[in-house]
Amino acid sequence: MTVESITSARADRIPWAAMAGIIATVTVFAVAQGLTYPLLSFILERQRTTSGLIGLSAAMTPLGFILSAPFIPALSRRVSGARLAILCSILAAVTLMTIAWTEGVWAWMPLRFLLGVFANPLYVISETWLISITPTSRRGRIMGLYSSIVSGGFAIGPLSLGLAGTEGWPPFTIGIAAFLLCGLIVLAVAPRLSEMPDEGEATSVGGFFAMAPLLLFAVFTAAAFEQILLSLFAVYGAALGSAEAHIASLITCFIAGNAVLQILLGRLAEWFGSTRTMLFCILACLASCLLLPSAFNSWLTWPLVFVWGGVSFGIYTLSLIQLGERFTGQALIAGDAAFALVWGIGGIVGSPATGLAMQLIGHQGLPLFLGLLSFVLAVFLMVRRWRG
Repeated sequence: MTVESITSARADRIPWAAMAGIIATVTVFAVAQGLTYPLLSFILERQRTTSGLIGLSAAMTPLGFILSAPFIPALSRRVSGARLAILCSILAAVTLMTIAWTEGVWAWMPLRFLLGVFANPLYVISETWLISITPTSRRGRIMGLYSSIVSGGFAIGPLSLGLAGTEGWPPFTIGIAAFLLCGLIVLAVAPRLSEMPDEGEATSVGGFFAMAPLLLFAVFTAAAFEQILLSLFAVYGAALGSAEAHIASLITCFIAGNAVLQILLGRLAEWFGSTRTMLFCILACLASCLLLPSAFNSWLTWPLVFVWGGVSFGIYTLSLIQLGERFTGQALIAGDAAFALVWGIGGIVGSPATGLAMQLIGHQGLPLFLGLLSFVLAVFLMVRRWRG
């Protein structure tokens, strides 16, 4: 066996225990986040809070993501990734406990902001670890598996409310325990992991915007798709005379496609390249936007929405794959933090912009706005490929 083959074999050796721990950490985090959003909305609704204030309250957590993201690279260098993740899991649990002790939308505004601030480093650090230890030859399928499992975690959060209910301490206890479990998992897997990658020059989140603007626009698009469909698809369906149960089933189908198709898309990225696969996902999103109005009241809506969920979130999965292909060290940490920031922006900006479009031109503003996003991203991606 040659030296090159030995080196390659070592490079492809997969630290399965560490990977499983990292994925478990982010999945448990996703369960806690997926539970918190609907739980607090249900409680505020029972308190007869206006819909505008409920929406503003929900926006505090992604705002915390946005404003905390620029500080994560420097904090991870000074404190160490494992210590920062464990500390943030404890602080997130304490914050959710404080939310459970207090009542009222105004008291929850700063607390939900802090929840985003403390949860974001846990997410960014875990994802950076996973990208940095994943072998290049298997990056597509592993990141696809990661995206699928995390999507499942977000879906489990709301489902757990069916068991725990939405009153009293039981649902909050699930979220608090989930955040604390994240810290315990990080504590268990940290000895198997090297310290956060620190090679290369220190890169800020703002500096990363100049390094990969198109990649960040792809993340923005993926975030906008998810938030818009989850928040406004019910309005779109109601305008077409669809029953609430039917709309809820279609949203579930969208989430199912989101979770199920990521491994396949990751595998396609290994076969055909991440850029080609991303372009396929973007064009499939554009086609879905164009087909939705005519297919909505037929059986074709089900496979259309399923695929739509998979390829729209697949844009984010492929962005993660490209992040690992193009960047290492401190640029990788800055890039992952920039992803979190842009995801928060997409979540905050996407729904109001689409709502305005629907108010101006009617319910078809939803597929038109999403189609426009897909078209612009596809054009930019094709221009970059053409220029080499």
